[in-house]
Amino acid sequence: MNPGLERLQPYPFARLRMLLADVEPPAGLQPIDLGIGEPRGAVPELVREALVAALPGLSRYPSTQGEPELRAAIADWLERRFALEAGTVDPATEVLPVSGTREALFALAQCFVSPQRPLVLVPNPGYQVYEGAALLAGGEPHYLALQAAQGYRPQFADLDPAVLERTALLYLCSPGNPTGAVLERSELEQIITLARRHRFIVAADECYSEIYADDAAPPPGLLEAAAALGNGRHNCLVLHSLSKRSGVPGLRSGFVAGDADLIAAFALYRSYHGCTMAPPVQAASAAAWRDEAHVRDNRQQYRQRFAAVHDILSPVVALQLPPGGFYLWLRTPGDDCAFARTAWQQAALKVLPGSFLGRDRHGSNPGAGHVRVELVHDLDTCREAAQRLCALLARH
Repeated sequence: MNPGLERLQPYPFARLRMLLADVEPPAGLQPIDLGIGEPRGAVPELVREALVAALPGLSRYPSTQGEPELRAAIADWLERRFALEAGTVDPATEVLPVSGTREALFALAQCFVSPQRPLVLVPNPGYQVYEGAALLAGGEPHYLALQAAQGYRPQFADLDPAVLERTALLYLCSPGNPTGAVLERSELEQIITLARRHRFIVAADECYSEIYADDAAPPPGLLEAAAALGNGRHNCLVLHSLSKRSGVPGLRSGFVAGDADLIAAFALYRSYHGCTMAPPVQAASAAAWRDEAHVRDNRQQYRQRFAAVHDILSPVVALQLPPGGFYLWLRTPGDDCAFARTAWQQAALKVLPGSFLGRDRHGSNPGAGHVRVELVHDLDTCREAAQRLCALLARH
């Protein structure tokens, strides 16, 4: 067996089930799950129509590289969204459709980690797939603590150059999960410069990039920063998904784009890996990437939820709304696991302890003392959840 399996921690949602196994919610109170980040809105009609119209495509095998139509739609979207010069993203060599970003994030480590470069830099707290990908690739996670004092941004200034020389891959997430922190373009430029100096790959998980608070300030992206620096897209890969942008997590559709040499190597790996996207899913995905109206509507709904929840909770807790993503990173009165149990027992609310998303380093867990609260339900449900949270926090 892969020895990395013995080092994997249970997935956070499995840990939450175990944490709440002996706790019953109040009778008569409808449970609300605020733990898992799964959009709950209706499937955009244009996605549904394109999917159904392309069903005859199920009679053939899909290619690893994806259909030219989908790659072109993705390249056009990247250029529009990140103000890249028209025609500069080559859909044939710089874009690779994937079956959701989680599949690709995991597979990148399997492709690029080596005995000579075993280290993988991962945010702490962060998405647990980064850690698992490193371990199962035979690598070693190197944790970058995200602290409130630094705006939950990874700090590279104090990293030992010897560590960077052994690094194969850096996972970034902006807007961040779970904190919602957004990296500035200047920070992304600094990271790219560091990656080129020490010859490691930056994999930017940008799946929350289309959910943000200020229309005048959309989150910058890694390819945007690379264009500002010049010298191409060397060492840079970005990952995007329709799950959050378009509210279709069941479609399992995303892409990797960037450095053409890295894309070619990753495409070779995936030709053996076998995770190809069904032709109807590709057709639906192309329709989604071409349309922004449903994305603007989706973004506005999140803003309404954040505003409503802020109005309800701000009298009882210091609450700073995140610039991106759909999570509240809420400080708890005391232990976060104990608070999660209390929230379920007294208010029928499932919230995810922040310590489940963090890792103990040097005697502390940077996720401890927080819970992650997702705002993916409809506005009325989010209001109801916020009112229960408000009452709970006022008592404790």
